[in-house]
Amino acid sequence: MLSRDADSLYWLSRYVERAENLARVLDVAYRMASMPLSYNGVDSNEWESALVTAGALEEFRQVYDEVTPANVIEFLAFSEANPSSIQCCFDTARQNARSVRSALTSEMWEAINSAWLDLRHLSVRKISVQDLPRFLNLVKEASLRYDGSAMRTMLRNDAYWFSRLGVYVERADNTARVLDVKYHVLLPQDAEVGGGIDYYHWAAILRSVSALVSYQWVYHQNLRPWLVADLLILRQEMPRSLAACYAALSSHLDDIAHRYGTTGSAQRLARAAHARLTNRTIDDIFQVGLHEFLQEFLAENNRLGQSITNQYLC
Repeated sequence: MLSRDADSLYWLSRYVERAENLARVLDVAYRMASMPLSYNGVDSNEWESALVTAGALEEFRQVYDEVTPANVIEFLAFSEANPSSIQCCFDTARQNARSVRSALTSEMWEAINSAWLDLRHLSVRKISVQDLPRFLNLVKEASLRYDGSAMRTMLRNDAYWFSRLGVYVERADNTARVLDVKYHVLLPQDAEVGGGIDYYHWAAILRSVSALVSYQWVYHQNLRPWLVADLLILRQEMPRSLAACYAALSSHLDDIAHRYGTTGSAQRLARAAHARLTNRTIDDIFQVGLHEFLQEFLAENNRLGQSITNQYLC
């Protein structure tokens, strides 16, 4: 496979996954904003936390003077000033899909193209806070259609493996960011850790990654912050956990290495990260510090992404 085709497939999947992740981040903000202030007794900062999670706060402040729901929704959903807005993600994804049209099945192309057309239609009018859930469901369903089409219709060859690498690198990044922001931005400073608002935040985050029912199946008890972290970091049966993402990354990188007959730094980095996640406990992570662990993981994930680019996509 030509490196430019592998690059297009990799970034096609990354941008579709990023759009879905942004929709999930906005869903958390919407759920937090829907909670009455009388419930927690403090001013909430959920819309700013959405910008921090997306890594877009500085860019937002260059465009807008005030963090309001309407401004955040516009910036994260449609703004061309934000290259990672949902609209821009689907624009870039469709461009990449067109360049590798022959490597995609008809179902995959239709999923991307129809989502792009729907978003183009919606971008001509403002999305209100009341309309946000319907819009976010559209984005998540579009991503699920694309991902499901890939899983059910693609040949298990190098095109499929490069596509899946993009999914899991992006997914691991988002899961780590959501957890990190929860501990350092989302919870107001004067709110009690483990209190009512803290419980509500964790429930909203689990719902946003479709993991609330999974938590109940695994732990059979009320929400505990360390157990939520355990589920989203170390439990490989949870498909959005860091451990599950790196198990898949290691497997697909090994498939690529077997196809081309060589291994490199990407395989070594993925195996080492997966081994560290497999051999750690949540107590070990909290002893080091959850924030410090997640920051180290994000840097490591970025190194893996750069290594994949240098090894295969240049």
